[in-house]
Amino acid sequence: MTLRDKYTHAIQTAKNFRMDGAALERDGQLHFNGTVTSEAERDAIWEAIKSVPGWRTDVIADVRVAPRPGVDAPVTSMKTYMVKPGDTLTKIAREFLGDADDYMRVFEANRDQLSDPDQIRPGQILKIPAMENQLK
Repeated sequence: MTLRDKYTHAIQTAKNFRMDGAALERDGQLHFNGTVTSEAERDAIWEAIKSVPGWRTDVIADVRVAPRPGVDAPVTSMKTYMVKPGDTLTKIAREFLGDADDYMRVFEANRDQLSDPDQIRPGQILKIPAMENQLK
């Protein structure tokens, strides 16, 4: 098994966020370098790397944040969540947004990787939208 195979989840996470860079195997290590557009994306990639035992000796990584030109930085940082066995969007919405009925907000925030709200799988890194203001 190559290091690229071992770190497939981390590489796929970076691809899902359209990281500008590469994960290249050389000298017995995976050199993971690139740029993403938010801290949440960078953190999700690091979570995926760290989920593999032995990552400290396998990986040399430099994942930087550089917002796209012309795009304002978000007012609130978006959280991310790694799907666990038994999770549903309803359960995730209840936990992070306080209302299970907000599952479609989670689905919409992840349209880039989800085509059906009933089809999530363990290991996916989902973006969690910010809670809406509860004041009326």
